[in-house]
Amino acid sequence: MLSLTINLLRLDYAWIIWDSLTIKQRQKFLPLCPDFVIELHSPSDSLKSLQEKMREYIENGTKLGWLINRKEKQVEIYRQGKEVEILNNPTTLSGEHTLLNFVLELEEIW
Repeated sequence: MLSLTINLLRLDYAWIIWDSLTIKQRQKFLPLCPDFVIELHSPSDSLKSLQEKMREYIENGTKLGWLINRKEKQVEIYRQGKEVEILNNPTTLSGEHTLLNFVLELEEIW
């Protein structure tokens, strides 16, 4: 099992499968949407704008996205073709089928 503990105040991550890109694509601005994204709701962010951003990621091909709200200890999980799932105070998040064996430990984030 791959796990990741993050203790940063600000976090935005995107995950792509680098090996799936051609050499030419790797040398330019990538014309693609990441398979996986994490957005951390910081005090300077509007929750509504982050939710819109997450929906845009999903509409453009992202398979899995997590919107982490530290203040509320809540995570919104965005998936292709599914309603947003809201988790209250989870201790871990799974990368599911998009990132097999990936687990994010949330205790340090809360």
